[in-house]
Amino acid sequence: MEYEYMRALRQRFFTEPDVALQREIEASWRRLSERVSKEDQKRILGLVDLQAALLDESTLASFTAGFQVALGIAGELKPYSFARGEEVRAEERRNGYVKAQS
Repeated sequence: MEYEYMRALRQRFFTEPDVALQREIEASWRRLSERVSKEDQKRILGLVDLQAALLDESTLASFTAGFQVALGIAGELKPYSFARGEEVRAEERRNGYVKAQS
């Protein structure tokens, strides 16, 4: 619940893993399941589920850390206003023109 907003943001920018890799994992699981007992299959699936949960938490933590770094960088940037920049340049030109006439 703590990271629901960050989960939604991550999902917005998430790209699905390579389909070929997913197929390879499924094929490997089928080959393995043919060789082990049902009890061992349950143990293996439990380990895989735990690993998937750990991976999910790790990717969320990584995304959150990256997001916080980006917010920190954005906070350090000086806001830029195109209109204000134009005003400053016009004022400098005008002041330079006034000084040149004096």
